[in-house]
Amino acid sequence: MSLARQLFTLQIVLLLLLVVTSAVLVFLQVRNDNRTDTEHQVTTLATGLAELPEVKRAVAGEDPAAALQPLAESVRKATDTDFIVFMAPDRTRYSHTDPELIGLRFRGNIDRALAGESFTESYEGTLGPSIRAVVPVTDDRGEVTALVSIGVLQKKIGAELSRRLAPVVPVSAGALILAGAGSWAISRRLDRQTLGLGAEEITRLYEHHDAVLRTVREGLLIVSPRGVLILVNDHARRLLALPEGVEGRPVLDLGLPSPVGPLLTSGSPVTDRLCVHGDRVLVLNQERIERHGRHLGTVTTLRDHTELEALAGELDSARGFAEALRSQAHESANRLHTVVTMIELGRPEEAVEFATVELASAQALADRLTEEVQEPALAALLLGKAAQAAEKGVELEITDDTAVAEAGFAPRDLVTLVGNLVDNAIEAALAAPPPRRVTVTARTEGDSLLVRVSDSGAGLDGAALESMFRRGWTTKQPQGARGQGLGLALVRQVIDRYGGDVEVSGDAGAVFTVRLYRGTAPS
Repeated sequence: MSLARQLFTLQIVLLLLLVVTSAVLVFLQVRNDNRTDTEHQVTTLATGLAELPEVKRAVAGEDPAAALQPLAESVRKATDTDFIVFMAPDRTRYSHTDPELIGLRFRGNIDRALAGESFTESYEGTLGPSIRAVVPVTDDRGEVTALVSIGVLQKKIGAELSRRLAPVVPVSAGALILAGAGSWAISRRLDRQTLGLGAEEITRLYEHHDAVLRTVREGLLIVSPRGVLILVNDHARRLLALPEGVEGRPVLDLGLPSPVGPLLTSGSPVTDRLCVHGDRVLVLNQERIERHGRHLGTVTTLRDHTELEALAGELDSARGFAEALRSQAHESANRLHTVVTMIELGRPEEAVEFATVELASAQALADRLTEEVQEPALAALLLGKAAQAAEKGVELEITDDTAVAEAGFAPRDLVTLVGNLVDNAIEAALAAPPPRRVTVTARTEGDSLLVRVSDSGAGLDGAALESMFRRGWTTKQPQGARGQGLGLALVRQVIDRYGGDVEVSGDAGAVFTVRLYRGTAPS
């Protein structure tokens, strides 16, 4: 059965048990109260008759029956009791409802009454089962001279009990019907909410759901239409650095920076949106959840593209280096043919001078960078960018005061910072008329690193200075499917990681001045 039907069946069983138990308890209570009331009534009446002076005079007279029978019958009719019997201590009746039984022996217990004690009992006498009270009649000296027994038949007590219990049956039935109808309505609603699934099916679905959420290699978030985070899996919690127990809290209270926070609360569909969050590059997809035309929230998936973007950047650099090498190979072939021809023409001195002048210049730059830049990755990057810029027709000048000591800065962060700034500078110089020039300075000053990159491009619009470090800002034309506008966002990431700062001026060509501080990068 479905979960709703199981709960409905259980509720009906419990309601039946509750109603029947309540009815039985009411029956027992009413029966006990009815018996107690009857015992009190007959005891009080018998005690009152035993104290009457005329009863005591009649008992002491020569014919007690003649005086007590009319009294007993009048009182019996007035009090609606079934019998009133006056008797001698030897059980001889002085009165009875049936006159033919007067003078015969009383059937019942009288020993306690003969001892001077009043009591009640249930006994089956000549009229049938009854509840009776037996009270002694005493004289002025306290001696028992007679007994009086007053009783009510059980059938009359049963009729009174039925009369008292008559309202209980329809009330119990009505309560059962109302409770059953309410349980049925609740079960119908629960059946709709659980889609008619049984408990085992719901358990199995939950287990599968939990397993998928824990094993999927994408971050998953579900946000309600009111901007409350309903669900977040472990991978999304790691990607966004969220603490435990954030479900049920508004997204705005989680402190997620732009663009992730605004996107999660926007409720708008998003496809393959690249976002820089902390030190990660995330790909965000978001879809609206709708059922029967009603908006239920959004489902957002996050994929970590940090490594992929780094590899893509390295691939771009490798492609640039390859193009530069091909160009250099082509130029080297031309120079080699020229040298061979000059030797054949009998001019070896000029051939040697022509062959070594370019080599000496390149070797001098390599020797200087190797000596002054103690970080091999940064030195290799600068040499590669110089060759790449030369191949594109841009003069890349590395200033004489460039000197970088090792340690304190991660090589990958230095490559990200300098590489993106130089690439942007080369692109800006290529977009401007000749002469095209890029100037790079990198030097350590105490516990800080200064990096300055300038170009001979058209400069920067002052209005763009505030937004250029946001993801997606670019001056390039769209090329290919890979996201653009990540370079400066990654630069800002490195700056923030080392607690650094950046200054940008853009009047006559762009000038980026970045300062990083050693020892402030998080572990």
